[in-house]
This record gives sequence, C-alpha cells and structure tokens, in this order.
Amino acid sequence: MSRRALTLMVAGFLTLLFGVVGAVLPVPYVVLSPGPTENTIGDIKGKPVISIEGHETYPASGMLSLVTVAYQGGPGNRIDLFSALRGWVDPTVAVVPEETIFPPTSTAEEVEQRNTQEMTNSQDDATAAALSELKIPYTAVVSVASVQKGLPADGKFKSGDEIVSVNGVRAVDRETISATVRKQKPGQTVTFVVKRGGQSTTLAIPTAADTDGTSIVGITMQIKYRFPFKVKINVGDVGGPSAGMMFSLGIMDKLTPGSMTGGQAIAGTGTITAEGEVGPIGGIQQKMVGARRSGATVFLTPAANCAEAVKAIPDGLKLIKVKTLHDAVQAIDVVRTGSGTAPSCSAG
Repeated sequence: MSRRALTLMVAGFLTLLFGVVGAVLPVPYVVLSPGPTENTIGDIKGKPVISIEGHETYPASGMLSLVTVAYQGGPGNRIDLFSALRGWVDPTVAVVPEETIFPPTSTAEEVEQRNTQEMTNSQDDATAAALSELKIPYTAVVSVASVQKGLPADGKFKSGDEIVSVNGVRAVDRETISATVRKQKPGQTVTFVVKRGGQSTTLAIPTAADTDGTSIVGITMQIKYRFPFKVKINVGDVGGPSAGMMFSLGIMDKLTPGSMTGGQAIAGTGTITAEGEVGPIGGIQQKMVGARRSGATVFLTPAANCAEAVKAIPDGLKLIKVKTLHDAVQAIDVVRTGSGTAPSCSAG
C-alpha cells in the first residue's frame, strides 16, 4: 500500500471515529415534544381530575383537556448529538438550549420543585378564578411563604404567618405590603400584625437595604385562599402553571348544570390569575400537536401566544383567542351552540 493510500485510510478512519464519538457525546440542549393530555372533567387512573366536596356538582360530558410538553435532556441527563439532530428535523418537536429550561443557577431538582409549587399555586388561582366567574364568594389572605436567612425577618416571622396589616395599613395584597415597607428608609422599623395559630401577634421588624437601596425585611409572600368548599385537583406528575385556565373551566363545568362543551372535544392552555386573566405559556407548538392527537378540534389559545401559534396549526384544529376566563367561557358557548363568532387567532 502506498504512503498516500495509507494516509487517506488513516485520515478517513480518524474522521469516522471522531464523528461517532462526537455524535454520542452529551450536548447542552433539551428536546421538547408533545406530552400527555388530560381531560379536566374526566378521570386519571379511575380517579377524577377534579373532585369537589361540600357543594353540589353536575355530570359533565365531552373534553376540556389540558395539554403538556415532555422534555428530554437537562443537567445530569444530557442528550447526545444524534438525539438533537433527530429533533431538529422533526416538525412536531423543538430543540432548545438547556438554559432556557434549566437556568444556570438552578439544578434539575430545583426546577422540578419550582414546577410543582407553580402547579399548586395555579390550582388555587384556578379555583379562585372559577368561583369569581360564578359569583361565589371566598376570602384571600397574604401569608409568609418563606423567610430569608440573615435578614431582619429571620427568627421573627414563620412560614405560614398570615399578614393582617403593616404600619396600620390593611394587607389586602402582596403589592400593598411591599409598597408600605419600601416607603421606609433602611433601618427604620416596620410594625406587622400577623395571625399565627389563630392568635394575633405584633412584630416590630427593622428594615434592611436591598441591592437597589430600597427597604426590605426578608420575606417572600403568597396568597392563600379560604374557599367555601373543597376543590381537589389530581394531575399526577404534571407541573408548572400553564394548565390554570383549563382547571378553571373544568371546575365551572362541574359546578353548573348541563354540559359546558355540549359533548365536544376542546383543549387549551394558559396561566390564570385569581381575577381571571389568561397569560402566555411555552411550548405552544407541541401543545397544539398533543391536543390534536387527543382528538380536540378546538384549541383555546392565550392571546399573547397567537402570533406564534398560527405559524404551526395542525390540520383540523381551530384556534380561538382568549384573554380572560370570561372570554373562554363565551367561546365555548359559541362552539357548543354554533351561534355567534369566537375570536380566532388567525383573524389577528
């Protein structure tokens, strides 16, 4: 064998070897694909997705399905280059940089914990939004979610404390509390009245300077609701806040006579606030594919996601634009009755 032929053969072998090794090496990308769908007025493994105790409920038919996105990859479980390449040529999936799902400062476990907490908060907000739409009264209180170590609140506040007032100002929401604290100069004392174990307690907390110079005490807050009856939501391993709107619709359907959908298959997505505002979500393309695969013909789409959604509408799926829970209810009424027109994403 000539030297030239031997050189070419060795070079070819090394190129093949490096290519194979490179293809199986982990890469910092995540593959997003259509995840499972769950009918909020149906069952999961024989148990209702939404169960209500202490209030009359009614049979529901059809589908009000939440949709999810499955992911492959992430810290400690990175995909290889072949998996990424397959994803790039598959129009039903997306390949995104790892940091878009897992921030560099977060571990996979922390992301999972955050998703779980967001799901819990979403369920509470969904119940509040549904009851507000149905004009069923409930109460809301601001409570302490956590206390930051090393800041003035450390050792004085406890997780679960309900904040009644701050410097005599009624604690109607988190924004009011934060604004009242920020009005003080760093070092000044703020007086909190809290409920702990059913008893009122007064706490005098000195303020500290935040990184921007404003005053803080070192607590994170959350809204806790007291509903007149029990609403339990069972979704298994699903996390994140994006099913909020569909939870609200499922709760409403169970609390009102008749079938909201008229037996039709409707899916959707969107975060929800207690006031019924529908917010945007991620993975809209994969969620639409999942919805269509589950048999849905109508997809309730957050208005802020419409521009992205219309670029990849699966055949046979109609997109309806919603900004609020009330919009969604009206749109479903149009779908059920065939009377009127629901706002379409494609109509702008």
